[in-house]
Amino acid sequence: MTVRSRTIAVIFLLSLAGTSLAQQLSTSFYSNSCPGVFDAVRSVIESAIAKEKRMGASILRLFFHDCFVQGCDASGFEVIDAVKSAVEKVCPGVVSCADILAIAARDSVVILGGPNWDVKVGRRDSTTASFSGANNNIPPPSSGFANLTSLFAAQGLSQKDMVALSGAHTIGLARCTNFRAHIYNDSDIDGSFASSRQSGCPRTSGSGDDNLAPLDLQTPTLFENSYYKNLVSKKGLLHSDQELFNSGPTDAQVQCYVNSRRTFFADFVTGIIKMGDINPLTGSNGQIRNNCRRVN
Repeated sequence: MTVRSRTIAVIFLLSLAGTSLAQQLSTSFYSNSCPGVFDAVRSVIESAIAKEKRMGASILRLFFHDCFVQGCDASGFEVIDAVKSAVEKVCPGVVSCADILAIAARDSVVILGGPNWDVKVGRRDSTTASFSGANNNIPPPSSGFANLTSLFAAQGLSQKDMVALSGAHTIGLARCTNFRAHIYNDSDIDGSFASSRQSGCPRTSGSGDDNLAPLDLQTPTLFENSYYKNLVSKKGLLHSDQELFNSGPTDAQVQCYVNSRRTFFADFVTGIIKMGDINPLTGSNGQIRNNCRRVN
């Protein structure tokens, strides 16, 4: 067998292993051991978002970052304490932080007007974290199209998944330091939009770095398809956002989502379920944390 053949064989076996782990997840995993988990999580998330609309986007972002670093295993990212506490009251020591985060992400989308889906659960929590994984695997806001595609592909996600999942930026805010270069240096941006964002984000680094702007100009607390309408109008806040509609191969998909919110919702659900299947710890691997902030 040649070196190339051996490499292909190893990649194939690894992909089979990942598929096998994902198949151990089930929407009915807690049917007997903790049937109240979904209601407990939903109650806390509804209360949290009612108090602070940004919470929904923050939870969804945590889930995305968690899955892109070592798989969806709660490695290095904390879930709001109130959620874990509520679940522990229902069934102590049964539900992992990784599953709580997956359920909370779904609930955040639904509460803010987005699609619903059945969350697969059965994950366990990691006992390790990876700083290098966070730095290398999560696409930075300065990412070009090729880098975005490569980082999503490394997680088994297609370009179609990438564009659909990027629609999560229809909710939430971004810091000035993450969009400064785009609004001052890029040409693929509407001039009036750039000027409006510059007023709250000075050109000089270190000045106003933490000032916030909505990722979706029109409805930053409603999960719908305005994000894609902004891209077509060259009003994407992040460089990485606008790369999805920039005379490239995903322009047609973006335009499709502009015309059909239903199609966007369907593709987003497909993508986030696939993302939730990335290398979960199952069976006797990992642990069920007592405190989501740290390992037992």
